[in-house]
Amino acid sequence: MKKKYTLLVAMSLLFSLVAAGCGSSQTQAPKTSEKMKVGVVVKALNSDYWKIVESGAKAAGDKYGVEVKVLGPNAETDVTGQISLIEDQVTRKVSALVVAPSQSASAIPVFERAKTAKIPVILADTDASWNDKVSFVGTGNLNGGKIAGEYFGKKLPKGSKVVILRGALGDPTHDERVNGCIEGLKAAGLEVAVIQPANSERSMAVTVIENILQSKQEFAGVFATNDDMALGAAKALEDGGKKMVVVGFDGSPDALASISAGKLNASVAQSPYNIGFKGVEAAVKAAKGEAVEKRIDTGTEIIDADNVKQKSEELKKILGK
Repeated sequence: MKKKYTLLVAMSLLFSLVAAGCGSSQTQAPKTSEKMKVGVVVKALNSDYWKIVESGAKAAGDKYGVEVKVLGPNAETDVTGQISLIEDQVTRKVSALVVAPSQSASAIPVFERAKTAKIPVILADTDASWNDKVSFVGTGNLNGGKIAGEYFGKKLPKGSKVVILRGALGDPTHDERVNGCIEGLKAAGLEVAVIQPANSERSMAVTVIENILQSKQEFAGVFATNDDMALGAAKALEDGGKKMVVVGFDGSPDALASISAGKLNASVAQSPYNIGFKGVEAAVKAAKGEAVEKRIDTGTEIIDADNVKQKSEELKKILGK
């Protein structure tokens, strides 16, 4: 009788353990079925360029069935605000991060935190000297600037001077665009009149060009390292009764409309949509442990009066307008 009782107790205990094991697997199941989360932190969300990046990122999220959250501070100069957003995504333990750092050196400590948390980091738009990034997805900015310099060479006589408006000091993306343009201008026999920061803002570009005009500085063209500054420069020149060659960088909808209207001469177009899309695509692969190319170049081209209509139609399709 004692043996039968002992056997019953043992069987009861075994059944309890099996049941507990089944219950445990049921509570863990939702974790495996949760959507992968990709945090995308850009430099700002106050321009067409970053809105197109956002569109591409979200389209990739839809394609791959992952949750994509796109964040950015109110201005590209708000480096501290951007770093706080990246830190928040690390704290939330996203599956992967896509970041366009405003100041790469300042962002590296938080990238290290992501690495410690085993969160893969894809750098988009702007590269950084950080060996543990999974990949860089973006434009060859040096070459894009060079293309702009060459364009001025086709439009202006040799010896002409060009003003360069740039984004925030310390931003490597704008450094590369400026350096590329200088290289292209020199090769074309042109000169740099002056280089002034306008922090990627249209209103600030208006003020900077107005000040340069008042100083009687001689120049025949303006290159701006983003389209918002180019549009500001074009407005200031128009208000001042000056007709000059103005070239922007980004290929934004506003810039294309201005080119169509004959106000802006050209924009060096990158593909912000592809930067967002391919950035998230690479992040998904990295989170799954799949191989990712170390550099994914999205290319550049000049948009001017000759091809603006075609490019505008392509952009409308991308944005669903």
